Amino acid sequence: MQNDARRADILTQLSKSQKPVSATALAEKYHLSRQSIVGDIALLRAAGNDIIATSRGYLLATPPKVPFLEKTIACRHNAAAMREELYIAVDEGCTVADVVVEHPLYGELRGQLQLATRHEVNEFLARCGASEALPLSFLTSGIHLHTLLCPDEASYERVAKRLRAAGILLSD
Repeated sequence: MQNDARRADILTQLSKSQKPVSATALAEKYHLSRQSIVGDIALLRAAGNDIIATSRGYLLATPPKVPFLEKTIACRHNAAAMREELYIAVDEGCTVADVVVEHPLYGELRGQLQLATRHEVNEFLARCGASEALPLSFLTSGIHLHTLLCPDEASYERVAKRLRAAGILLSD
């Protein structure tokens, strides 16, 4: 398969998938190295395709199928409270889209999460435990922001109330 045809096929795969597609899975499909796929994704992005890289793979950014509210919350907690924070959000029906910290040298640093269920939270936390990398919030003494995708205002209010009660919510 020619490079352009492969990239078009990768784009088609991403557009049909509701879940992240890993570079490893794409590499196996096309009998290429993972690094070749990473290069293809970089070229697709450079061509203007809105591809999101998550820790579980690539997603094509598309309009959501259902309306949602995008809310930002400010949090502060230690490593032990990360599970509780994420569980609270997903248990109330929200997706934790990302984590954002303000770095003194680089400015805003954003990590894509796209966590919508306890299972996804557990997988993320397992990867955290297996990795030598630290969460972004460690750069800022636990202070960070999350973008939440909420089905309605009431779900956001429940998340904020529970995070406040847990001592995790930094501000409203």
